[in-house]
Amino acid sequence: MPRVKRGTKRRDKRKKILERASGYFLTKSKLYQAAQEAVQRGLKFAFIGRKQKKRQYRSLWIVRISAACKLNGISYSQFVHGLKLGGIELDRKILADIAVNDAAGFSALVEQAKAALPVAA
Repeated sequence: MPRVKRGTKRRDKRKKILERASGYFLTKSKLYQAAQEAVQRGLKFAFIGRKQKKRQYRSLWIVRISAACKLNGISYSQFVHGLKLGGIELDRKILADIAVNDAAGFSALVEQAKAALPVAA
């Protein structure tokens, strides 16, 4: 077998890592091993962040809907239950948008949800 020194492949790989690490503090942007560790750590957090973003938006929508529900005299859980019983299938993103931008429309939804709830004895 002939000897292979991997010159261009190795250089390209290192160059890619160092380019990703540009802007990092001190040796993390200059030295390959430190840069490699920092880039790998950054990619790990980026992956985790993409998952957390979805959770955080859902949480924000729920807070907005809940605040609008309180203004209309109903709890969030009762509102969502009433919508489900009333056959209104709007997701939380749309409900939050309506709550923020269209108070009258949200009030109409609250009334429909209240009407669909069973009357407590």
